[in-house]
Amino acid sequence: MDKCSFCGRDKRETNLLIAGISGHICDMCVEQAYEIVQEEGKKSHPFDMNSIKLIKPKEIKKFLDLYVIGQEEAKKIISVAVYNHYKRLMQANRKDAEEVEIEKSNIILVGETGTGKTLLARTIAKLLHVPFTIVDATVLTEAGYVGEDIESILSRLLQVADYNVAAAEKGIVFIDEIDKIARKGDNPSITRDVSGEGVQQGLLKLLEGSVVNVPPQGGRKHPDQKMIPVDTRNILFICGGAFEGIERKIAQRLNTTVVGYNAARRTDIIDRNNLMQYIAPQDLRAYGMIPEIIGRLPMLTYLHPLDRKALRSILTEPKNAIIKQYVKLFELDGIKLSFDEETLDYIVDKAIEFKLGARGLRSICEAVMIDAMFELPSSNENEINITCDYAKSKIEKVNMQRLKVA
Repeated sequence: MDKCSFCGRDKRETNLLIAGISGHICDMCVEQAYEIVQEEGKKSHPFDMNSIKLIKPKEIKKFLDLYVIGQEEAKKIISVAVYNHYKRLMQANRKDAEEVEIEKSNIILVGETGTGKTLLARTIAKLLHVPFTIVDATVLTEAGYVGEDIESILSRLLQVADYNVAAAEKGIVFIDEIDKIARKGDNPSITRDVSGEGVQQGLLKLLEGSVVNVPPQGGRKHPDQKMIPVDTRNILFICGGAFEGIERKIAQRLNTTVVGYNAARRTDIIDRNNLMQYIAPQDLRAYGMIPEIIGRLPMLTYLHPLDRKALRSILTEPKNAIIKQYVKLFELDGIKLSFDEETLDYIVDKAIEFKLGARGLRSICEAVMIDAMFELPSSNENEINITCDYAKSKIEKVNMQRLKVA
């Protein structure tokens, strides 16, 4: 009887036995071999910082357009920043590098929740040929307190770079929820602010560029571990935050400049519905960011709040659009899924009504689709069309107040 030449299993013990010229291999051995090849491939192809492919800003933005709807200004700024970061790396590798040293320009993205800050970071990570990591600022605390030390940011970057220090020193870090480390007021704190101003002070040395001793396994759980020195001068930092309520700071600043009748007339052109577009560094300071850290994030940009047209596009147009994902999920079960146009409009209307943003579109879709996803895989149906009446009946059964953003 035929059997696997690698593990010795009989044909009856395997799902598939592939015949070769002088032997056989079973499906389980094929899977194990594939995993070994993948793992060895990672070891043999580390980040090669000497063969970086230069990606032009328009090419970067074109890639972002596949996944992110709108936010043209933010995509343009990130594309230029990443392109310049690559050029800095190439200049550092050149033996005939000029005496002019190109400094990095860290970025800070400001925008309401659900406008696409984290999505921009995750999308750009798919394109890059340098180590890239996303960290959350909410877990960071001042050294010596419960939580993660600032150095844990670089621990994540080292892990992504397979502990190749030279590669990690030229990587990109996205710090999400940067607004959560703002101090409580514009005045310096007279007591310890271990998760606010204390973290900002600790971030200064990372953003500016210095040699930081990083625990390879992160945190204080391994106090005997040998520290790894990492130079942050060539690490590009992109920060993002919702800065909830910063519109009030912007409005106060714009109103204080009004002096006289002509100045009052000029303020009529201000778009009160989108004050975020007028954001300036002094607004971040008023919000609770210390001046030193603002100076180390010279590129400040904002993300527009998503209107109805943008939310409608997000549902169906991006490469990984929510509706496309559901269609694929049902397709794997041999079921053809379709949506009426009125249904999609209804989902968008609900997202606007409850101020959920793009992130909330999936919550509403899940509420609509959960019964169908539960029942259809066990049925004999091979096609389903989601009508507006069906969507309304499902939404009405769900307590939508639990989804509402206060």
